[in-house]
Amino acid sequence: LHTTVGFLKKTGTEHRWLERHLKDPFVKATKRQHYRCRSAFKLLEIDDKFHILRPGLSVLDCGAAPGAWSQVAVERVNALGTDPAVPTGFVLGVDLLRISPLEGAVFLSEADIADPGTLRTIQSRLPAEMVDVILSDMAPNATGIKELDHQKLVNLCLGLLNLSQSILKPKGTMLCKFWDGRESYLLQNRLKEQFQDVRTIKPQASRKDSAESYYLARLYKGK
Repeated sequence: LHTTVGFLKKTGTEHRWLERHLKDPFVKATKRQHYRCRSAFKLLEIDDKFHILRPGLSVLDCGAAPGAWSQVAVERVNALGTDPAVPTGFVLGVDLLRISPLEGAVFLSEADIADPGTLRTIQSRLPAEMVDVILSDMAPNATGIKELDHQKLVNLCLGLLNLSQSILKPKGTMLCKFWDGRESYLLQNRLKEQFQDVRTIKPQASRKDSAESYYLARLYKGK
């Protein structure tokens, strides 16, 4: 009986998730516009408002799989050189998971951004070993314990902030996802120490019941 009840609860939850997923306008737009996942619309919305991706810029996309943010970045920085009237940019994506190839982007699959060896590899692939923009939609494997997951994601962002000291150009930009929790302000304060402008963003494409938000940090002060 307990097994049956548990199965029914799980099935009901999955059914509600599937129903919401199929009705999601961003899911429909993802298929229509051929993006790899709906998260592309979070970055599109942020960039439409703040113009962090421009032709000619070099971009590091952390937690890039399945590659939707890299798709947006390739388009916005003119990485394919599609528009000969503007500069050609560069996009490098990194993830612990495998990322399917994408024209206009260079991917480091199955690579740990926290590994010093990965940093050296990143630098060897970048024009002038530096980037103008660091994007992070990274998230740890969820434990289901809200505060622990929050802390793990904050630590990922702090690690990325340390890495930025080696590869982010002065006046550069960093966009990173975080989950609401008591340590968010610690990350925010660290960002304010190193960037002139830091703001919190909750894109419309983020589901209302999601704890995720993004810190947009601009005008990196440099070393």
